[in-house]
Amino acid sequence: MLAAERHRKIIEKLEQLGAVKVSELSELFQVTEKTVREDLEKLEEKGLLKRTHGGAVPAQEGEDSLNPLHFPNSKHQREKTAIAALALSCIEPNDIIALDAGSTTLEMAKLMPNIPVTVLTNDLLIIRELTVKDQVRLVIPGGYRHNNLLIGAESQEWIKRLNVHKLFLSTTGIHLEYGLTIFTEELTKLKKLYMENAKMVYCLADHSKFDKGALITFAGLSEIDCIITDAGISSEVAAKYEALDIRMMRAELPENGKRTKGRT
Repeated sequence: MLAAERHRKIIEKLEQLGAVKVSELSELFQVTEKTVREDLEKLEEKGLLKRTHGGAVPAQEGEDSLNPLHFPNSKHQREKTAIAALALSCIEPNDIIALDAGSTTLEMAKLMPNIPVTVLTNDLLIIRELTVKDQVRLVIPGGYRHNNLLIGAESQEWIKRLNVHKLFLSTTGIHLEYGLTIFTEELTKLKKLYMENAKMVYCLADHSKFDKGALITFAGLSEIDCIITDAGISSEVAAKYEALDIRMMRAELPENGKRTKGRT
């Protein structure tokens, strides 16, 4: 079994059981305990778990975990709402956009006015939000249901023929070395397809996702045109990414009912 597969199964076990033991993983994977400890060390370096005596536990419990979410993540909700509002300001009437699956893109769908735009998405929760807006033309790829998403090889071939003006992309982590990362391998192909067919790629990420890496890299930072984040990102962290010639937009949090404003 390859190391990447072991890593994924370790995280799955953590998600299911809340803790893992070196001895049990050694028996499960048919590798030495030394190999398992090295696996746990690498996962800890990526912030995915915390090693304990004889095993490991999740690095963060609950909604702030880097594990994939079956339901929208409500952590940093004010920041995500501000980011979504700023992202919507980048959309013009008659645009063809793609909304990647994610909690911030879902917020975009909730806030999106009923305007003539074409929206490509495979997120069932986003679809539900947009079906009531009659001026929004929904383009939904086929496939089978995986949690709240539609995925499938045939739909991916169909997406290759589409022209997308703007893609609003979600990510689990953003890291200078690892790039854009996610935990679930099944979603990487679709994300890459979206990016290949989009003229402009916006990555939506609140400040908590920076300098963090999940197991699988699906894009390099050079493939992103613009990162839309919130004003909670420190100037030091932002400067590291802006040094790579990536445009950075920061959404100010609304105060006293004022509309969200952004700055680059």
